[in-house]
Amino acid sequence: MQVPSEITYHQVSNTLELAYEDGFRCCLSAEYLRISSPSAEVQGHTPEQAQLPVGKKNVRIVDIEPVGRYAIKIVFSDGHDSGYYDWDYLRVLGLEQAERWQRYLDQLKVKGASRDPDDPRNDIFKPIAKKGCRH
Repeated sequence: MQVPSEITYHQVSNTLELAYEDGFRCCLSAEYLRISSPSAEVQGHTPEQAQLPVGKKNVRIVDIEPVGRYAIKIVFSDGHDSGYYDWDYLRVLGLEQAERWQRYLDQLKVKGASRDPDDPRNDIFKPIAKKGCRH
């Protein structure tokens, strides 16, 4: 496991910058981190259950919390706060950023969805509210 030697959140650009002792450095946008969340909500418990996050273009990082010595928890402006980004996963996100981002854009295109939170094409991807018991 390679632990970042520096972690900096840049509010203006809305990016998380990670620097490593071996010289590797990457900047990960809040949107990229949000759509890549390791949570079961996004990844599913199986590949078939994975969800395509849509409309996340304007999402921001609200808080970053350490999780022991192995990860961080990122709280996003859309309320998403589950999933721990461990050091290895963050490094992979940095190393594979171009490929993963293009794959995401391709998936949006195939599904007819958008990064834009106001795009009505995204409505079919919004979770359906659960109905409670009627007593």
